[in-house]
Formats: sequence, structure tokens, C-alpha cells
Amino acid sequence: MTLKGLDELDRHILYTLQADARHASSKEIAERMDVSPSTVRKRIQRLEDEGIISGYHAEVDFERAGYQLLVQIVCTAPITDRERLADRAIEVPGVVSVREIAVGEENLLVSVVAADNDDLTRIASDLSELGLAVSDEQLIRGERFAPYRGFAGDTEGE
Repeated sequence: MTLKGLDELDRHILYTLQADARHASSKEIAERMDVSPSTVRKRIQRLEDEGIISGYHAEVDFERAGYQLLVQIVCTAPITDRERLADRAIEVPGVVSVREIAVGEENLLVSVVAADNDDLTRIASDLSELGLAVSDEQLIRGERFAPYRGFAGDTEGE
């Protein structure tokens, strides 16, 4: 399925779940979109089955949870090994996300949570041992998330 295969109900479901999946109910979505709750549940299941919805994640304030450092480590991986190294990097304790960049050097962005500088050094060393060239470390001061407004259609703000 592609974006062109998504109708207004699919897009509204995606927007609503991105905005606040924990508090979004099939009943509320159904009422807004004038369909039955079972239709919404079936659509969510289809979106999951098709891999469009790949999971549900909690947003964690790591500083409040007692972890001082949220750091983005910029790495370079050989293009032919990038996907394999990304899969291995996500398994390093402390790594919370890995983004593959399509072209150029500095083609992996690795987000890590560390308790202190020693922990951060260990994580960077583990990444280096995998074969990643660490080129930069950026301390993240804050991060914000928003649902993709392209899914909102005419229902945004309701």
C-alpha cells in the first residue's frame, strides 16, 4: 500500500494515533469520521498488517528519568554495510534509535541515552568496534514531536 492507497479515514487514523495513540479510541475516531468503531479497528489492523503502522512508542523524558545525556552520534558506514551496521548498532546498550541517511558520508545518526560521560564513551567505543566511524557527538537539549499534518486533512484541530 502507498500513500495513494490511503483514504481520508486511513489518514485521519494515522494522524490521530501519531498525535496521541494512548488516548485515541476507535469510538472517538469513528464518531469524528461518521463510521463504526469496528470499521476503525479493522482499518487500524490493516494499516498494521501492511506495515504502515509499525509500532507504538512512549515518548520518554530521559533527563527526568535520571539520565543526564541524550546524544546524537554522527557516524559513517560503508554504503554496502550501512543497513547491516545499523541493525547491529541498535543492539548496543544505550542506543535508542538509528537513522540511515540515503547518500554521502555521515550516513548514520545514532541517538543514545547515557547516564554519564563514561557511559557515553563506552557507547561510542562499542559503535566504533562495530566498524562505524564516529565523526561527531551532539548533545540534545530538547526534542519535540508532532503528527504529520499531511494526514490531518480537514479534521485537524477538531
